[in-house]
Amino acid sequence: MKKALSILTAACMALSLAACSGGSDSSSQAADTSSEASAATSEASEGTASGTSYTIGICQQQPHEALDSATQGFKDALVEAFGEDGVTFDEQNAQGDANTCSTIINGFVSSGYDLIMANGTTALQAAAAGTSEIPILGTSVTEYGVALGIDGFDGTVGGNISGTSDLAPLDQQAAMLSEFFPVAEYPNVGMLYCSAEPNSEYQVEQVSNYLTEMGYTCTDYSFSDSNDLSTIATSAASECDVIYVPTDNTAASNTEIINNICLPAGVPIIAGEEGICGGCGVATLSISYYDLGYATGEMAVKVLTGEADISTMPIEYAPNFTKKYNPTNCEQLNITVPDDYVAIEG
Repeated sequence: MKKALSILTAACMALSLAACSGGSDSSSQAADTSSEASAATSEASEGTASGTSYTIGICQQQPHEALDSATQGFKDALVEAFGEDGVTFDEQNAQGDANTCSTIINGFVSSGYDLIMANGTTALQAAAAGTSEIPILGTSVTEYGVALGIDGFDGTVGGNISGTSDLAPLDQQAAMLSEFFPVAEYPNVGMLYCSAEPNSEYQVEQVSNYLTEMGYTCTDYSFSDSNDLSTIATSAASECDVIYVPTDNTAASNTEIINNICLPAGVPIIAGEEGICGGCGVATLSISYYDLGYATGEMAVKVLTGEADISTMPIEYAPNFTKKYNPTNCEQLNITVPDDYVAIEG
C-alpha cells in the first residue's frame, strides 16, 4: 500500500509540473522541427508501452514492383515507430479493379480502422469516396489535384486526406527523351498510357507540351485496360519513332506485353518510372518507391499520435531523382548511354 501511494504521489507531482510548464514547451516544439520528430517517436513508444495499438488498412491498387516497394516502406516506418505489437495491418490488393478498391475501402470503414493507406490513384479515389472521417494517406499518386478533381490545387488537400506523390519533373523527362532521341532523327513520339488513370493523362499532356515546343510531333495512344493494350501498343510501335510511357499502373503491370511488341519493332521507350523502364524501356528519371512509402509511414505516425493535423499536412514529394537506363534494351537497340546514367539491376 505504501508503495502504491508513493507511485500515485509521484505521478500527481509529474502532472502538476507538466501543467505548469506546458506553454513554454509547446512554443519550443513549434520552433524546432527536430524536437517535433523526437516527440513523435517518444509518443509512439509511450503509446505502445501503455498497450495502445493501431489498426491500419492498406489498399494497394494492383501488384507491381513500385507499389509493392511503397507498401513495404510504409509498413516498415510504422513498425519502427510502434513496434510489432503496436500496429496491425490489413493489407489488401485490388488487382487493378476499381470496384474491388471500393469494396476493400468499405470494409476498412465498416471496421472502424484508425487510418487508411491508399497506394495508387484508384485506391485513393475509392478511399476519398468511402470516408470523410478516417484519416487517409495516399502514396504512388502523381497529382492529387487531378486525382481528386480539385481546382486550383495548392499542395494541401485538406479534410481527412494527405500523402506523398511520385511525380518526377516532367520537363526533365522530356529533356531526357530529347537527349537520347534528337528530334531530327526521331520526330514522331507516341504517348502510350491507360485512359482510365487520370494522372497518366496529366503526365502525357504536360510532357507532350514540352516535346511539342522542342519540335516533336506527339500522338496519343490510350488503352482502356490491359485487354486492348496489345492492339494499341502495336499501332504505336508501327507509327512512331519513339514512345513515352508515363508513371502508369496498368502499363507497369503489363511491361512484358509492351516489350514484346516494341523491342522487336526497334522502337525505344522512355519511361516515367524505374519499374516500367526495367520491363520495357531504355531510360527513366527514377525515384525510390520504398523511400516514398517510408515517408508516408512517417506521416502516418504523426497523424496517429496527434502530432500533426492531417487537414493541414501538405503533399510530400520524393527528394531525389536518379537517371537510370535498361542495359539489356539499350544494347539490343544499339543505344549509347551518357556517362551520368546508372544501370537498372536485373
